[in-house]
Amino acid sequence: MQDLPNTTLSDPHRMTEDEKRASFSLACIYGLRMLGLFMVLPVFAIEAKSYIGGNDEVAIGFAIGLYGLVQAALQIPFGLAADRLGRKKIIVLGLLLLALGSWLAAIATSVHGLALGRAIQGGGAISAAVSALLADQTRAEVRTKGMALIGASIGLMFAVSLVIGPFLSRWGGLPFIFEVTLALSLIGVAVVVFWTPQEQFHLSTTPPIPFSQLKSLVFTTDLLKLYFGVFVLYGVQLATWMAVPPLLVGAGVVKDDHGWVYLPAVLLSFVVMGLTLFPLERKGLLRPLFLSSIFLVFLVQLGFMFETLHAPNIWFLEILLFCFFCGFNILEASQPSLASKIAPLQARGSTLGIYNTLQSLGIFTGAAAGGWVAKLIGPEGLFASASALLLLWIFVSWRMNYSPKAE
Repeated sequence: MQDLPNTTLSDPHRMTEDEKRASFSLACIYGLRMLGLFMVLPVFAIEAKSYIGGNDEVAIGFAIGLYGLVQAALQIPFGLAADRLGRKKIIVLGLLLLALGSWLAAIATSVHGLALGRAIQGGGAISAAVSALLADQTRAEVRTKGMALIGASIGLMFAVSLVIGPFLSRWGGLPFIFEVTLALSLIGVAVVVFWTPQEQFHLSTTPPIPFSQLKSLVFTTDLLKLYFGVFVLYGVQLATWMAVPPLLVGAGVVKDDHGWVYLPAVLLSFVVMGLTLFPLERKGLLRPLFLSSIFLVFLVQLGFMFETLHAPNIWFLEILLFCFFCGFNILEASQPSLASKIAPLQARGSTLGIYNTLQSLGIFTGAAAGGWVAKLIGPEGLFASASALLLLWIFVSWRMNYSPKAE
């Protein structure tokens, strides 16, 4: 890894000013983007019924899921481009595509128009470029902190969007939400240009690895385990949210108030992550924390399954949600950090492109398969299936290298 400006090694586990600037600015970019994309989820299926073709539920579902499919298709090409053209150029391009897709969706009058806008939004597949740029600008000792900020921005924006989305919808429907997303994406461009530090990745001194050598570098045993892990993590998350809202309704929480249930669970989980992930990783105890976090999410799925068989209790559900976000946030932060440490510098964008492709496929599969399983064998079957996947993940991850050599 290149020397970072203003780096002091008096305490190797403390971020430098440049590392803090890179981490917070990139987390901001990620957060703005995810807020725009998440806000539409609580209201899309309802609001789309008023559009031309809105009586076709399959078309509405396709419009919702098209974003994830396009993301999955473009993560690897955008990661490769980030290795060859530079990270910031690709991030700006992706944010402009998000802005274009948001504008098209805002002026759409049919479900097919919404689908086109969502597809172009998905074309802004910048996750790999953002993660690669953060990895370039942070040392291995503090990288998990930077990745945790991005993970925290995702979790926080998810909870906030569940509150803001319905509120904005009451003001101006789907068009207003897409207009806000357009504005957020342009703010993201400004953040990249004016706040994010200059790239430390130089094509002249670190040429990309030839395609002929790329396969053996991005498909190592440990990276394959991480790819599988992020697929399961996001698949379980999306599948979980196919069945949790009805549980909250069953516990007496009206739909418009669900965000207020999620928000405290998310915020408190960040505190737990800060008190556990960073100090334990510093002490070389990431492996037991990582495996324990998977097991915690496994226990949460069993708890949700128990609630489906009885009258749901709101306080027990709140505890389960808190535990879920504790495990999810730790895993969401540590996995991309491990992937960036294992990947060669010249193939870092490509590696994280594959990683984020599996993440996007997990999102799509979790939503699609989760709804199908819940309809076929009920929510208890959904949570049981998720539990089985999590046990398989523990088995796969048991002997993974949790202390890759620092650059």
